Amino acid sequence: MADLTSSRRTGILGFLTATRGRERLHWTDWVSYGYLCLGIFLMFGPVVWLVLSSFKDRNELDRFPPRFLPYAQETIEVDGFDEPLLAFRVTEGDLAGELVGQTRRAAGRAEVVVPANPDERIRLTTDQLEPVEGIAFATENYTQLFERFNFLRFFWNSTFITVMATLLMLLVNSMAAFALSKYQFRGRNAVLLLVIGTLMIPQTVVLVPLFLIVTELGMFNSLWGVIIPGAATPTGVFLLRQYMITIPDEILDAARMDKASEWKIFWRIVVPLSAPAIAVLAILAIMWRWNDFLWPLIVLTRTENFTLQLALNSFQGELQTDWPSLLAMTVLTLLPIAAVFMFLQKYIATGIASTGGK
Repeated sequence: MADLTSSRRTGILGFLTATRGRERLHWTDWVSYGYLCLGIFLMFGPVVWLVLSSFKDRNELDRFPPRFLPYAQETIEVDGFDEPLLAFRVTEGDLAGELVGQTRRAAGRAEVVVPANPDERIRLTTDQLEPVEGIAFATENYTQLFERFNFLRFFWNSTFITVMATLLMLLVNSMAAFALSKYQFRGRNAVLLLVIGTLMIPQTVVLVPLFLIVTELGMFNSLWGVIIPGAATPTGVFLLRQYMITIPDEILDAARMDKASEWKIFWRIVVPLSAPAIAVLAILAIMWRWNDFLWPLIVLTRTENFTLQLALNSFQGELQTDWPSLLAMTVLTLLPIAAVFMFLQKYIATGIASTGGK
């Protein structure tokens, strides 16, 4: 087992470090690695910047030009003061190079003290002082989400909507795809064209009719009002139908000869054989429902029913925006969907390739 693991690592490392030139890098190697490094930077650079910015305090976020790492001004303990004082380094005058603590600041002047002589108050101009800063992660941006905001409630709402909408979508779409792929009936092509035609209709066109229907059914301000309208999607029906066509009809005929019901054929034969396409649709559905903003914004008006996306919008006010909390909550919102995509991304490639290639 250890030899197998070692050989796999060697194979992956050899693939990543493979070059065309034997003794030195060929110019195509430089172009290839440069292109790959540029792609990695463009894809992961904004994500890394977002994560690091979520650990910055408000003063650091307002700083221009911005800095990549989170910095915060250091403090020093001085005898006679209950609270730590902001640390500065004197740049000019008799105290040049000295570390001092600021006690007061107003109108371009500051009152400071030297830690070795805390009783003597020294007045300097602000341009004579340089802040002493160090890398510091403002973890309170995350802890205050659980203290000031009902983050767990918003997380539960998003999780419930995503899970239930995905399960309902897989069930309805798979049954519709099974009927359109394995049954011969009058008007089947017309129904298929109708399903494909709905792909060209923008979502904004059907928002008003959907809102009226949801309101009449009493699902306004309900999580089910967000879930039910997305139970069937033309994309899911078309994707599964294209895959189910590849399943041989002889297998279904043999099951019918063994007195298997249509539901049993669907559940025991068609669904397992369509697992790659269903996995692709499940991943896409999770991403759609988790990141959905417009429809929940229309249906949900009570704060206790908000999803994480709506809660993020509530951090932005008319006069100011709580950027530290907004960035921290954005990172927490991205973690679940990033984990799903990271561990299940192989099913997207294999499922789409098998769906469109057969």
